[in-house]
Amino acid sequence: MPKNQQILLDNRPQGEATVSNFKLVSGDTPPLKDGQVLVRHHFLSLDPYMRGRMNDSKSYAASQPLGEVMIGGTVGEVAESKNPKYAVGDKVVGMGGWQEYSVVDAEQPGALRKVDTTHVPLSHYLGAVGMPGVTAWYGLVKIIDPKPGNTVVVSAATGAVGSAFGALAKARGCRAVGIAGGPEKCKYAVEELGFDACIDYREHKDMYSLAKALKEACPDGIDGYFENVGGMILDAVLLRMNAFGRIAVCGMIAGYDGQPLPLANPALILVNRLKVEGFIVSEHMEVWPEALKELGMLVATGKLRPRETVAQGIASAPEAFLGLLKGKNFGKQLVKLV
Repeated sequence: MPKNQQILLDNRPQGEATVSNFKLVSGDTPPLKDGQVLVRHHFLSLDPYMRGRMNDSKSYAASQPLGEVMIGGTVGEVAESKNPKYAVGDKVVGMGGWQEYSVVDAEQPGALRKVDTTHVPLSHYLGAVGMPGVTAWYGLVKIIDPKPGNTVVVSAATGAVGSAFGALAKARGCRAVGIAGGPEKCKYAVEELGFDACIDYREHKDMYSLAKALKEACPDGIDGYFENVGGMILDAVLLRMNAFGRIAVCGMIAGYDGQPLPLANPALILVNRLKVEGFIVSEHMEVWPEALKELGMLVATGKLRPRETVAQGIASAPEAFLGLLKGKNFGKQLVKLV
């Protein structure tokens, strides 16, 4: 059996996460039992939610156990199979974690899914046509529920979730406005992702300055907002929300180091009768087929052109992950393993 390099969570972060929280180990892959398959991972997904899992605190999902392989989505191919539904060479997506190989009980519902790479590159099944894309779809379609002509805004607009959100919103006849960090990302949002406008939050020192920029980009106010960040950005958006606006809360990356994120003007939720709903996309598996079909179509027809930042080799995962938390990535952050 092949050697397998893995990255474990060695200790929990005290405040900001560091490379020393992780440990690289090497071992043998166990022999397969009936019903199992051995998957060789080609790409590993790095996502902001992983930072929350590193803490030993109450959250929507169990904490990442110490001494175990870091959780994470993977795409790859079947290297060996003792399951009649999977053949060697099948391309698959799963939750193999931060390692080069995984042994998967393929009979477990949702553990592994075959994918077609004819029109959609394998890596995109971890981004635009995977969990991040479905996350954008659910927040937009099921919570914001926009009408043609509505103005919708998304923070972290050029990330894996935000870029899919822009394409999905434009397909529904909305004015799509992004918030991102830096002029290069804002240029990409408008010129390649099709956003109507994009605001560089780094140019604004406080919520009032950012709210003024939002007023210029959203002259008719904001009908729907998709939240990935929290903090000052959410405070600024609340100042521009229309009555009966909808806010889908998916991430609070500004607070992943454990510091509380107070709201400056919570009364605006009442004044504007806002609907604010948090969600976890894995709790809504019933929408995945419909969402993935639309996202696959958007990618195949060139209406969604996702970008990827790719780190090379399993050992690079911790540094790449810490860079993601600081916004150093452009589009979906991946680690290439093959």
